[in-house]
Amino acid sequence: MKNRVTGLGGFFFKTKDPNAIKQWYNKHLGLNTDQYGCTFWWKDKEGQDCSTQWSPMKDDTNYFKPSKSPFMMNFRVENLEELLKVLRQEGVTVVGEIEEYNYGKFGWILDPDGNKLELWEPNDKAFL
Repeated sequence: MKNRVTGLGGFFFKTKDPNAIKQWYNKHLGLNTDQYGCTFWWKDKEGQDCSTQWSPMKDDTNYFKPSKSPFMMNFRVENLEELLKVLRQEGVTVVGEIEEYNYGKFGWILDPDGNKLELWEPNDKAFL
């Protein structure tokens, strides 16, 4: 499998007060925040619209489980089903089943330190 990860899809982290953190980043760094955080729009090398999500989450979220880490990275991938098949063959821990939404497919793995990584086969057109 040639292209596994094609970019950073997002960065998610735990905080005691997500709204206060979003307001701070909006005020001091100019992030255009909404209820989910901030979406950064960019174009890939072929000129296609792409996005990267920045999202603070409540510190008691279960979304990162089974990881105990206070953050989770999301990587953009081209063919999620094939990639998860290859990763399983390579002995990587795959968490849960693929979930599909209008904005893309999601799968999860654990790195050697137990950090949960989200793999996203995006449908950026759903956001436009």
